[in-house]
Amino acid sequence: MAHAVELYDTTLRDGTQAENFNLSVEDKIRITVALDKLGIDYIEGGWPGSNPMSVEYFNKMQSIKLNHAKLAAFGSTRHLKNSPEDDPNLQALIAAKTPAITIFGKSWDIHVHEALRIELEDNLRIIRETLAYLRPRVDHLFYDAEHFFDGFKHNEEYALLTLESAIEGGAETLVLCDTNGGTLPHELSPIIHRVQHYFADKDIKVTLGIHAHNDSESAVANSLLAVADAKVNQVQGTINGFGERCGNANLTSIIPALVFKLGMECEVRKHIDRLYSTSRYVNELANLPHNRYQPYVGESAFAHKGGIHVSAVKHNPLTYEHIQPDRVGNIRRILISDQSGRSNILHKAKQWNLKLSPDDPVLPTIIAKLKELENLGYQYEGAEASFELLMRKALGLKRNYFEFESFRVMNHKYRMDKPPLTEATIRLFVGGREVHTAAMGDGPVNALDTAIRKALTRFYPCLEKMELADYKVRVLSGEKGTEARVRVLVESRDEQCTWGTVGVSVNIIEASWQALVDSINYKLLKDLDP
Repeated sequence: MAHAVELYDTTLRDGTQAENFNLSVEDKIRITVALDKLGIDYIEGGWPGSNPMSVEYFNKMQSIKLNHAKLAAFGSTRHLKNSPEDDPNLQALIAAKTPAITIFGKSWDIHVHEALRIELEDNLRIIRETLAYLRPRVDHLFYDAEHFFDGFKHNEEYALLTLESAIEGGAETLVLCDTNGGTLPHELSPIIHRVQHYFADKDIKVTLGIHAHNDSESAVANSLLAVADAKVNQVQGTINGFGERCGNANLTSIIPALVFKLGMECEVRKHIDRLYSTSRYVNELANLPHNRYQPYVGESAFAHKGGIHVSAVKHNPLTYEHIQPDRVGNIRRILISDQSGRSNILHKAKQWNLKLSPDDPVLPTIIAKLKELENLGYQYEGAEASFELLMRKALGLKRNYFEFESFRVMNHKYRMDKPPLTEATIRLFVGGREVHTAAMGDGPVNALDTAIRKALTRFYPCLEKMELADYKVRVLSGEKGTEARVRVLVESRDEQCTWGTVGVSVNIIEASWQALVDSINYKLLKDLDP
């Protein structure tokens, strides 16, 4: 019988060390909530002793309830010159008030001498004393054995002693880290088995985990092998494999393999159909393009282009698909057929209580419109409110709350040492009544947003409770320079919920206007026609 596996996500800490991967505090909170819904067991939120942003994140998370996941704070062993009570990093970990703390320490004797510049015995002592100090102050205490596999190869005896010190200090799980990512799969299992035998010979019960980096393109393979062959109990990784240098073990590849290939028990099994949307959500919030060729969650993972493949898949998908795409929330795409996206659209219609059957003649119209818009650069993973409005329009269910006639945005740079003055003017109609108004703003998008609200709030007071929570711009065709098409993603919120809308144009103001108009329409739909 397959054993249970804990899934530990470190996207918000290790993942953010990736080049060009940046998240605001609010982004980190949104991702935390999404990972909790996915069923991740532990979410590493960051290193509270390293920067003010991490401190702010942990402070805000204290008022947010997670349904399943436990939040973990990350930090290092104490400084040799500090007692645990006086070590600022340890005190920051305790102040984060998380149910779990993960401490990393040195396993490689070279790092002890060259990085910490202390004696080997001193390193064993700070590992043991750090964990012993934290043990009564936290529910779950994990130890990340940094550079363990390299340290084991260089000095096996000492690497094992560092693990024993962690156990003596009270570590609940020993996580073996391939920090440089250079360990190959055939090396991994013998080393983990040696660790297990070492503690078995001492009659010490240990729980092991794996934390692999991808510098040899082996992180996923190493993680799966650690579970399947060496029976480790915890797997650490990041969504989409983000991480320093070449990245970390990719949980979007590991999770479905654990569930569908190895039959492992984990909470994510209950929610694994969220995997595709979670993967894309993280990319959208990080403002990074999706890797269409990514296994399981990429757009091309279940795409079939032509010839014998298409014919075979139509008769039996198993001929060219190793799992059913909807099991991870993805869809099959027959690139030369209008079947692409049909099941996904029907699923969304059901979710939004829209009457749409598989034989409805409107369905091909929606599919064709969706394809047309996707070719222009629209993406709806982070903008489902726009997609719902699109479907309602096709079904004749979209009410016109207002009608835009025109808008104008002006930037006036009157002094080089001062920010420009920005003014937006709009003209629209509500129930046949013309409204012509203007507003100033901090930039063109803010001015346009303010002018729209100024015009409509008198008719729809509920808009006063709506605010723009996030705004992101992505250049879709960088080779065209300033002529490139851009996609604008807007996230709005009110007292009840948040929703995303999208706009695409070669003009960033027009793209922003599209997203803003959709956002207001969705708010009015939600409040006036629930």
